[in-house]
Amino acid sequence: MTEPAVRRNPEHALAVIAARHLERQGYRVWIDPDGQDYFDLAATRGDDVGLVELKARSPGRVLAQALHRRAWGPWGCVAVGTRLGAERLVAGTPGGMARRVGVWWISGEEVRVLRDPEPWPEIPGADPFERPRRLLRERLHQLAVGELPAGLEWSGLPGARRRASGGRGFGEWRLEEFGSDPDPTPDGSTRD
Repeated sequence: MTEPAVRRNPEHALAVIAARHLERQGYRVWIDPDGQDYFDLAATRGDDVGLVELKARSPGRVLAQALHRRAWGPWGCVAVGTRLGAERLVAGTPGGMARRVGVWWISGEEVRVLRDPEPWPEIPGADPFERPRRLLRERLHQLAVGELPAGLEWSGLPGARRRASGGRGFGEWRLEEFGSDPDPTPDGSTRD
């Protein structure tokens, strides 16, 4: 696990536990890899990239953060420090894009998985997220091989963008821009 030398975020203890959980699954993990606290935790295993958003308390906003980060990686997860908060997140997100977000409750020194993350659906045609996902993979590779020091703010790097959208705020993206998000049933049909 690679993390910056100084951390002021109250979610740091949760991040360390979540990182250990992912490392046991063979992931290489970075806490606050961008040095700006935009990505709480990023993990790679081969070409697979996952992002975990953390909240020690008041987990209601963390789900929106995970959905916004979908532009950067093929799967996303939230890890919260309260059992009740994690259970409410699962109960409140039975369908749509939110049901794809993994939900973990960090209890003591262990991660309790309430829902595994599912990959985001592929977007038909030109994928508007291809560039940000490629950039994130490149930055994480640079961290892995030592070309970038941990904790360096990526905003100063050539080609870095705060917004994956290329300029539009995430609130300006509409899900219908990317086609439907069918919820396949075991027989291959879809349900709404």
